[in-house]
Amino acid sequence: LAVKDPTAVERANLLNMAKLSIKGLIESALSFGRTLDSDYPPLQQFFVVMEHCLKHGLKVRKSFLSYNKTIWGPLELVEKLYPEAEEIAASVRDLPGLKTPLGRARAWLRLALMQKKMADYLRCLIIQRDLLSEFYEYHALMMEEEGAVIVGLLVGLNVIDANLCVKGEDLDSQVGVIDFSMYLKNEDDIGSKERNVQIVAILDQKNYVEELNRQLNSTVSSLHARVDSLEKSNTKLIEELAIAKNNIIKLQEENHQLRSENTLILMKTQHHLEVTKVDVEAELQTYRHSRQGLDEMYNEARRQLREESQLRQDIENELMVQVSMKHEIELAMKLLEKDIHEKQDTLIGLRQQLDEVKAINIEMYQKLQVSEDATKEKNEIISRLEDKTNQITATMKQLEQRLQQAEESQMEDEKEDKKFKQECMSKSENLQKEISRKEKQLVQLETDLKIEKEWRQTLEDDLEKEKETLSHLRVETQQIICLKKEFLKLQDKNRQLKKICHDQEEALQELACKLSESKLKIEDIKEANKALQGQVWLKDKEATHCKLCEKEFSLSKRKHHCRNCGEIFCNACSDNELPLPSSPKPVRVCDSCHAFLIQRCSSNMP
Repeated sequence: LAVKDPTAVERANLLNMAKLSIKGLIESALSFGRTLDSDYPPLQQFFVVMEHCLKHGLKVRKSFLSYNKTIWGPLELVEKLYPEAEEIAASVRDLPGLKTPLGRARAWLRLALMQKKMADYLRCLIIQRDLLSEFYEYHALMMEEEGAVIVGLLVGLNVIDANLCVKGEDLDSQVGVIDFSMYLKNEDDIGSKERNVQIVAILDQKNYVEELNRQLNSTVSSLHARVDSLEKSNTKLIEELAIAKNNIIKLQEENHQLRSENTLILMKTQHHLEVTKVDVEAELQTYRHSRQGLDEMYNEARRQLREESQLRQDIENELMVQVSMKHEIELAMKLLEKDIHEKQDTLIGLRQQLDEVKAINIEMYQKLQVSEDATKEKNEIISRLEDKTNQITATMKQLEQRLQQAEESQMEDEKEDKKFKQECMSKSENLQKEISRKEKQLVQLETDLKIEKEWRQTLEDDLEKEKETLSHLRVETQQIICLKKEFLKLQDKNRQLKKICHDQEEALQELACKLSESKLKIEDIKEANKALQGQVWLKDKEATHCKLCEKEFSLSKRKHHCRNCGEIFCNACSDNELPLPSSPKPVRVCDSCHAFLIQRCSSNMP
């Protein structure tokens, strides 16, 4: 005989005991029909069997005082493998009455059963056999296939609802002894197979419903997370839109300010140029007036003209420098100021005016040359103009004073121009920095606006499609309403036609009935006429009274004779009338023979 492995026998016995304890616990709990307490005997036996299963094949761990062999070590690993088990481990460690690791393990098993997750926790342990090898031998129940079978059996315990009080119990000193009397078969158990089949079906249904609930809870939690993330993203987008709008408003205000400053600068330059123009024109006028009859002063005038030309060249050079500076400022501020192009045209006009002034000066120089040729002729007139020289000298002194004042004003203008140039340079540098910064902001805003425009376009396309569908549906509804109205009209017409047909059928039936009655009466009259042929009418003198009412005839009671029987009746007695299709009025009929009655007007008339 082959010798069996004792560890395999132990594993088989523990597996069978686990099957019996789980089966008995489920059957008794379903028959009990309530939540289980900690005093329930099958539940206590189940925990004892689970302790034996977990203790099988445990390695002895050395400590400082003695050797230790507990199941709390592998159960403590579940916290690392399964994050939801952290709450159980923390609550077990915080229990005040527990002092030994075995007591903590027992409390852990009870809390796992109440959570209905004991099978899930132990399944995580069985999968990680590398970690379990530190606590169990290779032949232990948890390391072999029997452990997986027990975990599968523990799934059925999700049917049970347990309410266990762990805080007040003495779990450290309990003795784990298996009571085999609970698992012995009775005669009642043999006859309860049908009930067991129903219980198994109910348990399967309950397990299926609980798994569905778990899946639905997981989907609901994921949907909640998605909704939260979408709400956060929407709030962020709204805030970014508000910030972008505020930035755009600020940039617009800064643009307005810069444009106003540029306009002020251009106005100042225009005013300065106009002032210089007026001064030049005044000086030219004075020179024109002084040129008349000043032959001796030609050389001085030439010198003055040369000095003035030099001054004008200096002024023109300064103006050119100012114009170049303005061009640089205009090039730096093209992105922000579009109106400067028009003002550049005004500056070009001013340049043209300066060119015209230059041309006038050249003409003046040419005229001076012509005047030199004419000096020979004017030498004779010098004697006459000597008296006027004194007056001219006085005017020249005044002109010199004016020239000195003009030179002083020019010096002040040059100083002001230098200051203005420095200020313009500093402003242009600041403006370039601000322009570069704002260009970056504008690029970011343009990208955001493009994204928003694309999103809006998609939404507008969807809205247009929905509007088209709505328009189609409205057209269809209007067509349906028109069809309904036409259908109702046709129904009314049909009802009217049916009424008319019914009335006509009733009229035809009444006419048929009357015609049938008239035909019968006519046939009766014919038969009566055949029977009464050969009878003679009474005379008027002999017929003095009505045959029926026996009253005398008078003007109000006229006589009516029957053709067949010859009897005479009065108006009141001969009221029977018969309608004929040939005559418009009904005809009176005799009561006895139903023949036609004729009113007799005289005795000679039949």
